[in-house]
Amino acid sequence: MGVTDEQINYLEDMANHIREDVIKMLVEAGSGHSAGALGTADIFATLYFHVMKHDPKNPDWEERDRFVLSNAHICPVLYATLAEAGYFPKEEIMTLRKLGSRLQGHPHRGTLPGLEASGGPLAQGISIAAGMAVAGKMDGKRSKLYCMVGDGEMNEGQIWEALMFIGKNRLHNFTLIIDRNNIQIDGFTEEVMPLEPLKDKLESFNFHVIDTGGHNIRTLIEAFEEAEAIFEKPTVLLTHTIPGKGVDFMEFKPEWHGKPPNKEEARKALAELRSLGGKITCEHE
Repeated sequence: MGVTDEQINYLEDMANHIREDVIKMLVEAGSGHSAGALGTADIFATLYFHVMKHDPKNPDWEERDRFVLSNAHICPVLYATLAEAGYFPKEEIMTLRKLGSRLQGHPHRGTLPGLEASGGPLAQGISIAAGMAVAGKMDGKRSKLYCMVGDGEMNEGQIWEALMFIGKNRLHNFTLIIDRNNIQIDGFTEEVMPLEPLKDKLESFNFHVIDTGGHNIRTLIEAFEEAEAIFEKPTVLLTHTIPGKGVDFMEFKPEWHGKPPNKEEARKALAELRSLGGKITCEHE
């Protein structure tokens, strides 16, 4: 299907609004993960405002597409997206990580509309998502299952067990999104535990692999449309993202993996994001 320039501009602006909300949430909380949340905002905007079938007014709609965040520590970007979509009042995002808040440091299913799974222990999300995809296939549902994992998370053996299961069962209703930002808490992924040649490995697990940039909205839409057209096997979007995208002093720096900005850093970050508006573009096509 075609996509207009107006739609692209809207999604770019939405991604930037999500980034601004992430910064506001993190500085208010005084803790949390900056780099991955900022780096995946374009993906979340594309998913929730163009690709997925879902209804914020009826979050338990049986025919909805489902999204599971396996690298659950980047949940500020998911919370900001759900709030923008109308799942809960936007002012509630400022309660991130507060005592008694519905917006905890990792998602907790059952407390907040739109959350399909609880998160925390790395790699468990992909297994939960695989089970949901199997159930959907058994029930004859036409809905899709989307799951995001981080590349550092792929150090976990459970990821590869899940990939074997998903590939073996040819879950064509399952689309995996890998946030390939090349950083994790201990440094750069290729220094901590090399993943390359990652595309070849994924193909050997019977996945259709779409190697794409994670910041070009039009390219992302094309990738998701290609994934929807694949019926003989599951698909993975190997999305190359820039950690800390949109904030110059955070980009490509592993130390921002699990660190929030202080008040002065947040002021600078918000000023930079507001100057960019909807014009964040992609270096990787």
